[in-house]
Amino acid sequence: MIKENITILNENGLHALPASRFVKQAEKFASNVTLTKEGVKVSGKSIMGILTLACEKGSMVMLTTDGRDEEEAAAALRKILEGQD
Repeated sequence: MIKENITILNENGLHALPASRFVKQAEKFASNVTLTKEGVKVSGKSIMGILTLACEKGSMVMLTTDGRDEEEAAAALRKILEGQD
């Protein structure tokens, strides 16, 4: 299991378009993916869950990946959260 705190650096936060990209990327992995913000934990494979977190630029989230491809999942999803993808 990999857990890491990540600051949302995407200029517009984690609104619909980057959230959609995040979910599509997360679905490619077998690992379980969760995002946690201020104690609220949601599936990283649920667009509605992610949008309920209301992550603006500068928000801190915990990305958790757990499974056989957790390292690859964490690296790919971190890029989206940090606005690199």
